[in-house]
Amino acid sequence: MLKIEFKNSLEDISKILESENAQEKIRILETLHETNNLKILQQIISRLNDNSIQVRGEAFNSLLLNQNDISKILIDNLNSSNKNIKSFTALALANRNEKKAIPDIIKLVDNEHGMVRSCAIGSLGYLKADQITDIILNAFSDSNLDVQKSALQAAIQTNIFVSEEKIKEISKNNDPQIQNLLLKLKK
Repeated sequence: MLKIEFKNSLEDISKILESENAQEKIRILETLHETNNLKILQQIISRLNDNSIQVRGEAFNSLLLNQNDISKILIDNLNSSNKNIKSFTALALANRNEKKAIPDIIKLVDNEHGMVRSCAIGSLGYLKADQITDIILNAFSDSNLDVQKSALQAAIQTNIFVSEEKIKEISKNNDPQIQNLLLKLKK
């Protein structure tokens, strides 16, 4: 694999990533997928909360493509005070198949933010985490519709048995996505 030589110093990279120029941030993020520099990795992770959805997507992509062992810094960022960073870091860990992150992701299922709960439950399902049946079944009663959808998807991914009573409870939401997921669950 060809290593990309950085023409920019750490200071230059930081300035670009902290700037308001989304195109420059995207351009630099596209070159950072091989870094193992903790300061740069933290800068990439901080872009998961960028104002630009394209920058957030490129930061996420950079973390996914990084083949270095960056699990510790990702797991550490599950404790961020920022809901976007918590959410997208959980998803990055799941997509990187970081099973050692499961205990830390489980801690997020009771987070005050629905998005964090949804991403945590989705990540646990994607990782096919063991012993999450109670978490998934409880999430069916969550007030947030996205959490319920994530719980259904996780139940499908992990083959969790869902009682008819729980199915009726979640069926009360006439949401088309929930109805489609329920069809998959019954198969």
